[in-house]
Amino acid sequence: MTRLFRGIFIFWVLFRYGLDELLLTSFQKPWLDGVARVLSVGRRLEAPRGQRIRQALESLGPIFVKFGQVLSTRRDLLPLDIADELARLQDRVPPFDSDVAIAIIEHAFNKKISDIFVSFEREPVASASIAQVHFAVLKDRNGVEREVAVKVLRPGMLAAIEKDLSLMRMMAGWVGGLSAGGKRLKPREVVAEFDKYLHDELDLIREAASAAQLRRNMAGLGLVLIPEMFWDFCMTNVMVMERMHGVPISQVERLRAAGVDIPKLARDGVTIFFTQVFCDGFFHADMHPGNIQVSIAPATFGRYISLDFGIMGTLTASDKDYLAQNFTAFFRRDYKRVAELHIESGWVPATTRVDELESAIRSVCEPYFDRPLKDFSLGIVLMRLFQTSRRFQVEIQPQLVLLQKTLLNIEGLGRQLDPELDLWSTAKPFLEKWMVDQVGPKKLINQLRNEAPLYAKLLPELPRLLHDFLQNSKSGQGLVFDALLAEQKRTNRLLQVFMFVAAGFILGLVVMQVLVRVRVF
Repeated sequence: MTRLFRGIFIFWVLFRYGLDELLLTSFQKPWLDGVARVLSVGRRLEAPRGQRIRQALESLGPIFVKFGQVLSTRRDLLPLDIADELARLQDRVPPFDSDVAIAIIEHAFNKKISDIFVSFEREPVASASIAQVHFAVLKDRNGVEREVAVKVLRPGMLAAIEKDLSLMRMMAGWVGGLSAGGKRLKPREVVAEFDKYLHDELDLIREAASAAQLRRNMAGLGLVLIPEMFWDFCMTNVMVMERMHGVPISQVERLRAAGVDIPKLARDGVTIFFTQVFCDGFFHADMHPGNIQVSIAPATFGRYISLDFGIMGTLTASDKDYLAQNFTAFFRRDYKRVAELHIESGWVPATTRVDELESAIRSVCEPYFDRPLKDFSLGIVLMRLFQTSRRFQVEIQPQLVLLQKTLLNIEGLGRQLDPELDLWSTAKPFLEKWMVDQVGPKKLINQLRNEAPLYAKLLPELPRLLHDFLQNSKSGQGLVFDALLAEQKRTNRLLQVFMFVAAGFILGLVVMQVLVRVRVF
């Protein structure tokens, strides 16, 4: 019954904000048109469609807000105006009762809050759809008092999520079955993708592990700070990490007044992004301004501070290689190579003409090179590329969806910090150096070093493996091997006879030459 009422409420909100117009435009269902006319009496629909979709999702609650945020990354599926509007969705969720948060913490560690922390701030400092954060002080293993941030999962989230996901799957099935256009939107795949992201965020142990990995990866770069995880105080629904002190990156004037080099900060952001993507293949995929601060402490002045590691992206070695070659070809304006890479990777049909795909890519990208970020939007470039990709039946790779989202975050961050930032020229030297490292002696040495333990294990075993093979191989292959050995022995005997005869012949010639010389002289 609860599910029925929730479903009725969802459809009422969709009609209230005029989203039935989008359905009717695509699917042309007369019965739906009649229902919409009854439910839409007196409503005003002057707002743009993207704004109405965003407002509808905000009315439906935190899970739908999160869904809109994930959906905004699928610019291969959505018109640009809708994707841009969905990207504005924020988790404006009131905090839950602090007594409930304390009860969750005490249950997780089976201790009183006073026995866990030296002090605990009841008032949360941040609240989102999945969790909220409190500041506290605890003693670490060495007895040193440390300032920490305590992230607590909202109670009852799993049940609420499963309920709304069930309705989303049902609605996705309807949308996919209404028309061919609905199938092209891949509604079931989008909901499944959202399901994965959401369940990943519900496991705070997973988030803590991601933060620890990113902290190790970034340790040698010297440009970004990642909070330390306190593993003795991390559970699936509670996570305790180092408290970070910084200025939100959105407060540009405050940073400038503190003496931070803003253009350098913008370039450092690009370097951090490309390092995480192409060197590590493991990147922070939720880099909106709310998750980024800048340190103004003397020891770490001007460094980025990353927060919230619920959504992380990963790339395989082949993904990194393919992307690096694509980016490098783009920066060199080698559009033919870009087209060839798409065909070689199987992203487009093998029958695609290289010259046609090259021309299409050139027409999209060429007008935007050498322009500062203030003069163009990377979102527009990506959207035109997606439109071109549909024309050539390009298969959008799921593992690159988060990368697209993060790249757009980087664009927004760069535009906010330094509108004159040239994204292309900033990234080009980095990628070219990365490509050299991939094909040069350094890469060979690293591969040999990585494989050395395997070689060291296998080499001593080779004689035993060969002996076992010779002793136990009584199959047809073994008989063939024995025949080959016999033939080799016969050949060796013939060679020995030949060498003996040849040696005798040569010795005879030498003796004859000696005798001739003796007679002559």
